[in-house]
Amino acid sequence: MKLIYRITLRLSLITALLLAVWSAFFYFTIMREINDETDDALSDYAEKLIICSLAGRTMPVPGDGTNNTYSIQAVSDEYAEQHPRIAYSDADVYIPGKDETEPARILKIIFRGSGGGFWELTVATPTIEKDDLLTAIAFWIAALYLLLLLTVVGTTVWIFHRSMRPLYALLEWLDAYEVSKPVPPLSAQSGVTEFDRLSDAALRAAKRSEKLYQQQQQFLGNASHEMQTPLAICRGRLEWLVDRTELSEEQLGEIFRAQRAIDRIVKLNRTLLLLSRLDCGQLPESEEIDMSALVQEQASIFEEIYAHKEIRWQIVRQQPLTVTMNRSLAETLVGNLLKNAWVHSSQGGNISIGIESDSLTVSNDGSEPLDSERIFERFYQGQSREGSSGLGLSLVEAVCRSYDFSVSYRFENHKHAFTIQFSPHI
Repeated sequence: MKLIYRITLRLSLITALLLAVWSAFFYFTIMREINDETDDALSDYAEKLIICSLAGRTMPVPGDGTNNTYSIQAVSDEYAEQHPRIAYSDADVYIPGKDETEPARILKIIFRGSGGGFWELTVATPTIEKDDLLTAIAFWIAALYLLLLLTVVGTTVWIFHRSMRPLYALLEWLDAYEVSKPVPPLSAQSGVTEFDRLSDAALRAAKRSEKLYQQQQQFLGNASHEMQTPLAICRGRLEWLVDRTELSEEQLGEIFRAQRAIDRIVKLNRTLLLLSRLDCGQLPESEEIDMSALVQEQASIFEEIYAHKEIRWQIVRQQPLTVTMNRSLAETLVGNLLKNAWVHSSQGGNISIGIESDSLTVSNDGSEPLDSERIFERFYQGQSREGSSGLGLSLVEAVCRSYDFSVSYRFENHKHAFTIQFSPHI
């Protein structure tokens, strides 16, 4: 959930809670004030009636132009002792003037008459419909809540977006930042201390990462270049020994094994140098490549190299596919995929190649899936095989990344399948 939505939700809940508490407080306060005013009027009216009764004057006619009603009756001493002398209550009473029953406020007073006995005076006056009042208050509270909610949400969103612009700019900058590319410029200072510090820290971290990355790539490149000379010398000395000296069959075998080891180191060195150049974004010139013809050419080469494994290969789907890229890198891309399939196929296995208008898929037989999380890591080998350096798929991934292609792996029907999805603009 986005931060703005989380803030809005919490503000809405807090506003609803505050309004619910406030509406309850408002309702009971209004009712208390209404009851106080009604009770004062009832008390004055009852006092007038008691004075008339004690003075022996004629009692007013019930109603006398108002909706007030009263009744007076004699009560026993026991009743007077068991009931409070003054009691207020709410009840529904019949109003003769309106010929209907309405809610009323009632006052009951027990007093001693002039003859010594006790009398109970009951005075009632119509009051407001509390249910109607409660409904009205609830309606207007709901309306107030909606108004406040819209105001709070609108104001919060506007203030949030205005205040968080520097953070959004920083997030977009971080999304666009790539270690292998120059650091893009960051927007000017926002004037907010926290955002300025965050931007400065992100910029410093990016520059440190870029510097360390360049140092690492420079080291790999220099190391690869420096290794070429001693490797060439070692190969030359071994060839000199074979040509100039008489060696036994066992000694020749050892020299040939040493030469194969040196050849493998040379290939590994060249692969590391190519990876270093790709990581630095050093892409040579491009041209249009017919991928179908390139696949046929590379597959024929590997068929000759691995003829002893009796592997059968076929193109199961073939559509025209032309890619604009460097030819050497295209050969590396296709060659490493095919070599991976030949190296990791068992004796007499099958390799299937699918060429679509925007993708290339190479599949070979397998018994269990590889680790899809690590398959493109450098020097990772799921099952170590002779002739595998652990860099082939890493090189495929690096070439795809340089040209904005995508490479994926899946295991279906006991087959390993690697698919390269080329860019739409191929």
